[in-house]
Amino acid sequence: MPRHPYYAWLKPYARRLRNHSTPGEIRLWCEVLRARKFYGYQFNRQLSIGRYIADFACRKLSLVVELDGKSHQYKVEEDRIRDEFMQSLGYRVVRIAESEVMNNLDNVIRTLESYLPENKSE
Repeated sequence: MPRHPYYAWLKPYARRLRNHSTPGEIRLWCEVLRARKFYGYQFNRQLSIGRYIADFACRKLSLVVELDGKSHQYKVEEDRIRDEFMQSLGYRVVRIAESEVMNNLDNVIRTLESYLPENKSE
């Protein structure tokens, strides 16, 4: 499991993000990632990792799941830097379009399954 710096000053911001989640975040959380529904793995919402806040993270899988809405088309460089930082800590980062969560959740699940250790998706 990756270890990462923790900044307490981000906690109120993370809480605010959890309380104002996007429809895609709510759907992915409630239907797939919450309460160890995804193959028994624990995911956290709006987890602070260094000076960033990941939409969803599973420490055991070393996996960060980022949902990208329309605003991310203007944040390509910022997202690249953020992804590189998380990867430097040992996380794999998967970016999923919010529209994909809303319109094709089965495909999103298959994508996430590809990050499972072998034989866990059976």
